[in-house]
Amino acid sequence: MHPNPAFRHETRARHLAFARGRAFGALAVNAEAGPLLSHVPFLLDEAGKTADLHLVRSNPIARLPDGPAVIAVAGPDGYVSPDWYGMPDQVPTWNYVAVHLRGRLERLPEDALTGLLARQSAAYEARLAPKPAWTLDKMSSDALARLLRAILPFRLRIESVDGTWKLGQNKADAARLGAADRIAGGGLGQELAALAGLMARPEG
Repeated sequence: MHPNPAFRHETRARHLAFARGRAFGALAVNAEAGPLLSHVPFLLDEAGKTADLHLVRSNPIARLPDGPAVIAVAGPDGYVSPDWYGMPDQVPTWNYVAVHLRGRLERLPEDALTGLLARQSAAYEARLAPKPAWTLDKMSSDALARLLRAILPFRLRIESVDGTWKLGQNKADAARLGAADRIAGGGLGQELAALAGLMARPEG
């Protein structure tokens, strides 16, 4: 996370809303041989206290005891050329949004798995409305049984939330907006239109 306070003053509520909206991140834990990462969809509760997820049984993280973990949630990002600021003596940089959910990862009882999967799919399917929602009962009993044998339920009990919204807030408005216009026109990065929109209105 970038240490500049200009990029670190967003509220916990905005961090959580962003993470809940993305619903996907990199789960990281420490292991004896070094850090382990897994890219996972997750379901963040309304209070921002827990993030529920599932892992394949063969995932090395699933074989570790309960312990500290973080989910890093990445948002739009893009390269900013110094030429786009219209100011002298600037340097290249990369603007981005990222939120970290830090806490303790614990394995849930296996009988919690079906309910977790149902809640996850319901939350994600709701975003596809008016498409009729997919539900677990559309699977045959044999296929569902195979699925349930292959994965395990987990919960991250969130102890802290922090984020970086690096959107050029440390630049003059004209310079930031000029860079946003250039990014909106295309460049190097992901979700550039969304990034440009955030740069144009960094306070949300």
